[in-house]
Amino acid sequence: MSADHLHEDSDPDRAPSHDLRPDIPHSARLYDYYLGGKDNFPADRAAAAQVVELLPHVPAGARANRRFLGRAVRSAAELGIRQFLDIGTGIPAAGNTHEVAQAVDPRSRVVYVDNDPIVLAHARALLRGTQEGRTGYVDADVRDPEKILGSAESRELLDFSQPLALICVALLHFIPDHENPADVLARYTSELAPGSVVILSHATGDLMDAEKLAAAAAALQTVNSSGVSLTPRTHAEVLRLFEGLELLEPGVVPVHEWRPDGDLEDTVLPRSHANAYGGVALKL
Repeated sequence: MSADHLHEDSDPDRAPSHDLRPDIPHSARLYDYYLGGKDNFPADRAAAAQVVELLPHVPAGARANRRFLGRAVRSAAELGIRQFLDIGTGIPAAGNTHEVAQAVDPRSRVVYVDNDPIVLAHARALLRGTQEGRTGYVDADVRDPEKILGSAESRELLDFSQPLALICVALLHFIPDHENPADVLARYTSELAPGSVVILSHATGDLMDAEKLAAAAAALQTVNSSGVSLTPRTHAEVLRLFEGLELLEPGVVPVHEWRPDGDLEDTVLPRSHANAYGGVALKL
C-alpha cells in the first residue's frame, strides 16, 4: 500500500455518509470558519458570525486550540509514539497531525476520523503522509467506537498492542451529558496499550468574567439552536475525563498555557479568551 493510501468508496468499512446538509451548521465547518477557512456554507457562516458578534475572541481561542494540538502531538512524538488516532480531525488546516508527527519521525502513521463529507473529501486530497509514513481516514462519529476501532484503516495502520496517541481535541463538548462523554472516551482508552497518551481539549466557561459569561450563554443558545449541540464543562468535569490516566505536566490548563513555545499570539492571549482547557495524559 502506498504512503498516502486511502481506501476507495467501495470499502464497506469506510463508505462515507453523503448527507452533506449544507443548510444545517456542522461543528467542523464552524471551526473552519473560526480558523479563517473557506470550506463552510452560508448556514455555517451565519451561525458562526452570530457567535463572534457576541464573543469576538472565539476565533483567537480556536487558533490557540489549534496550536495546542500541534504542541501536544509533537510532545507525544518526542515520547517515541509513532501512531496517532485523531478523532474529530476537522477540515485540514495548518499543522495537521501527520505533518507535526512526521516532522519528528517520517514513519509516523495517522488515522483521521470525522463525520462530515467535506472533511472526507479534503482528507483524501490533503491529508497525505510522507513516503515512509501512512495516513488513513475513517468516516464515523466518535460515539461509534466499534466502527472506528474495527475499521480497515485502524486495523491496517495502527497496532493497538503498541503505544498510540488518541486525539480528542475540541471534540467531547459536542457530546451532551446524557450521552456520557467519559464513558465514550473510556471505551477508546480501554483499547490503548500502556505508554499510550490521550490528547484532549474541551470548551469551558470557567475562564470568563460575569459579563463574558452572559455573552457566552447567548452564544451557546445560538449554537445549540442551530443544531450543533455544545456543552462547556468546568475544570473539575474536564479533569474527570482523564480519570485512570496519569496527567503530564502542567496538567489540565487553558490551552495556550499547555507547554507554551513562545508563540506571540499565545503570549498575549488573555486567559478569558482561551475558551478551552487542554491536557495530555499517559496510560500506565
